[in-house]
Amino acid sequence: MIRNNLNFYHKGEHLNSTLKGVTILQEQQHVDHYTLVHHAHPHCESHQDYKGVFSDRSTGVFNGKIFVDKIAQKTNAFQQNNNILLDDKTTVNTKPQLEIFADDVKCSHGCTIGQLDEEALFYLRSRGIPRKEAKALLTYAFANNVLESVQLPALKKRINHLIASKLGVNLGFDL
Repeated sequence: MIRNNLNFYHKGEHLNSTLKGVTILQEQQHVDHYTLVHHAHPHCESHQDYKGVFSDRSTGVFNGKIFVDKIAQKTNAFQQNNNILLDDKTTVNTKPQLEIFADDVKCSHGCTIGQLDEEALFYLRSRGIPRKEAKALLTYAFANNVLESVQLPALKKRINHLIASKLGVNLGFDL
């Protein structure tokens, strides 16, 4: 289980938090993501973006909550959980939540669960890219907006290699 709890209690400061994650599971692996971001002061921001890729009989759970106190006016909070199911036997349960007690805020949340686009897969295959590599490219593109936020080149390279290994391909590039 992965648990992220952020509570900020600093007076007079504009505090921001960003939580991003990519999960790639296979076989009978299981992951629980629980996040709680508690806004207790005005003019703060939080952004959560979690991506999940599930194959075989893997299972994913996302339960995220944004809590905004009455005093936390002008809060800007965003929470998103998007998932791709690569096989029919995978399961994802996602529950993004907002609990807002302030009246002057900008808060949003959402989730998606879907499959790879068959037309995009066909397009890549018609250009001579084998099915496994085409699926890996589409999967990588799905996760890329989370990955592009990694600023350290050595860390980004390591993450790209881990993703390629999980997908069982050589992506053929180092960022």
